[in-house]
Amino acid sequence: MNSKMKTLTYSKNIFLPVTNLCRNRCGYCSFRKEPKDAHLLSRSKALHLLEQGALCGCSEALFTMGESPGSVLGFESILANAGVADLMDYLVELCELALEFGLLPHSNAGLLGEEDLRRLQPYNASMGLMLETTARLDAHAQSPGKRPDLRLQYMALAGRLRIPFTTGIMVGIGESQQDRIDALRKIAHLHSVFGHIQEVIIQPLDPKSGTALENAPRPEIMDIRRTVEAAREILPPDVAIQVPPNLVDPRPMLAAGATDLGGISPVTVDGINPDRPWPDEVELHHRLSDYNLRERLPVYPRFIAMGWHGHETRWLVDFLADEDGLRAKKYIF
Repeated sequence: MNSKMKTLTYSKNIFLPVTNLCRNRCGYCSFRKEPKDAHLLSRSKALHLLEQGALCGCSEALFTMGESPGSVLGFESILANAGVADLMDYLVELCELALEFGLLPHSNAGLLGEEDLRRLQPYNASMGLMLETTARLDAHAQSPGKRPDLRLQYMALAGRLRIPFTTGIMVGIGESQQDRIDALRKIAHLHSVFGHIQEVIIQPLDPKSGTALENAPRPEIMDIRRTVEAAREILPPDVAIQVPPNLVDPRPMLAAGATDLGGISPVTVDGINPDRPWPDEVELHHRLSDYNLRERLPVYPRFIAMGWHGHETRWLVDFLADEDGLRAKKYIF
């Protein structure tokens, strides 16, 4: 391996949508469903996905759900029909199951109170929440949980709790380039205070049929690249910049300063952008053969060294991490 080759990281994960009921009605989202069409991930389905993820060599279980589903009329009956008494208890149970299968949980559960965040922390290698933007946009007019101040407060809470944290911004939902710069500066400030931001995703809009932004133009490659360049200039070097390879050609973004491709899955689709298939891992290595492409865990090496990942995950992190804190080629199954 050429020692001068730039290192580029990614993780292998499975996407587990705990529930798609959500109080927000974002103008670009197809993940959210009405109560009559919403689901709660069953234990049997979760077990099947976790087993498949383990057999395919994944190391990350990405748990996602709509924000504050308990505030949506009809959710209590969904819980009752599934035999679940408390959503957070159930999410903890699913995280414990993931660990049993050799998969490290990473939960993105929307805005949570401190008590719920503390309940999840021990069972998660890292956690996340997209900032998306600091601008007030039409796309968020019916999304009370997308208030920038609330999301920044939540990210600060995660920092005080020393939770390795993933966040990101959206490109193409009505914001300006200055709005993107402002959001990146807010993230950089939080990291300067708490030191907990491990990566920032630069995620372009993927317009979806049936949403308010279905006819919105896709962001231009140069706009995305300019945003990546701004992120690299604003964020400190220890914060990775992630671009999703199923939504954008990574090469121009890597040249602009991106360092990570996020999670790709051999098992599940991108639940947020289901029409955008993941690239094949072997194909990705071939396409980017001039980079030192390394698989990582959902928690970054420096947080492993500091012991910030949840204490229930540490035995598995110790098993799966190599001497660099990246993924060792060891498997539980």
